[in-house]
Amino acid sequence: MSADVVIVGMGYVGLPLAQEAALQGLSVVGFDINPSVVEGLNAGHSHIDDLSDDDIQAMLSAGFRASADDSVLAEASTAIVCVPTPLARDGAPDLGAVTGAVSTIARHLRSGMLVVLESTTWPGTTEEIVRPVLEEGGMIVGTDVFLAFSPERIDPGNATYGVRNTPKVVGGVTPACTERATAFYQRFIDTVVPAKGSREAETAKLLENTYRHINIALVNEMARFCHELGIDLWNVIDLAATKPFGFQAFYPGPGVGGHCIPIDPNYLSYTVRTRLGYPFRFVELAQEVNSSMPAYVARRAQDILNEDAKALRGSHILLLGVTYKRNIADQRESPAVPLAEYLREWGAEVSYHDPNVPTWNLPDGPLERVANLDHAVKSADLVILVQNHDAYDVEALAGRAQSFFDTRGVTTSSGVNRL
Repeated sequence: MSADVVIVGMGYVGLPLAQEAALQGLSVVGFDINPSVVEGLNAGHSHIDDLSDDDIQAMLSAGFRASADDSVLAEASTAIVCVPTPLARDGAPDLGAVTGAVSTIARHLRSGMLVVLESTTWPGTTEEIVRPVLEEGGMIVGTDVFLAFSPERIDPGNATYGVRNTPKVVGGVTPACTERATAFYQRFIDTVVPAKGSREAETAKLLENTYRHINIALVNEMARFCHELGIDLWNVIDLAATKPFGFQAFYPGPGVGGHCIPIDPNYLSYTVRTRLGYPFRFVELAQEVNSSMPAYVARRAQDILNEDAKALRGSHILLLGVTYKRNIADQRESPAVPLAEYLREWGAEVSYHDPNVPTWNLPDGPLERVANLDHAVKSADLVILVQNHDAYDVEALAGRAQSFFDTRGVTTSSGVNRL
């Protein structure tokens, strides 16, 4: 049995990509080394926010299948790598999953095959790390096989932009590789944008998220001094956003989360430091500001309790929303985790509620969601809105709380503390 594409890694990137390709008529196999993921998918069960069980059933009806057997790669005319690239301790991207996936593909490489890396990484990875592995068997990239990088642009929870209508950047190691990869993605994606090369495509993804990282850090730092100066930053941003050109609104918060914003800019910083010998100062300063926000929120919580003649130690603090983004269950790099750790370290009793997270896994063990939200809000010494899920009637919750701290700027009551 042949396949148009085998997608390696059935997570937040690979599975939506597989869905779109399958629904557009391509024969798709999802390869994953986790047997439980494979079994779940083949049984019609989704394990990510953006796809429901019905979505998986529709994929299966369109011919999709999942496998933990790497021999399926021998069937594919195209293989796409969508595996995690977390940060290692030295700040470099951990390419263990990428090199493992590429080595697996190389064992099944055949003439004419297209290999695409979608996992975010530092500029040069596709050409310097992936290409040599593929060429070990004697085939030449650009002649015998084709290799490209295409940055994933998955935005979990975004109901407007998905895989098909988000423009797809594609950069090949050679012009022939770019042409081949572009033709492949054009089969199921509306707009494909060829890059000059794989390094440009790799760097484009890092620029996108570095831009956001730095601008979020800007408003996070402004939130601190605007609070001290008695200025409503949320109103300031609304006012600035009335300008129809030259301004894009970014908003402060308790920190940044997800795989992209807190991690991707560090790949670029790492590349500059290791290859050029000097720092990427904007990124490093932005990282310092954004990573300090959970501690800042914890200190503000302490100040709010002091104003109520209460000590942080021994106070009951309820956190509302512990995911990194609203209306999803994804907790990767959520700032709620370090916030909870600071509060507990300083003596507070911390509980939480999140409609999407029945059990919250903290570093020192799991925490069960409060059973009765209304009772928990009324009984807590301080309620902190960490993530503004649509399921929350924030104004009503703030009205019932003894004290309420809004880190998302969504409340309008003058009696509420806002970041």
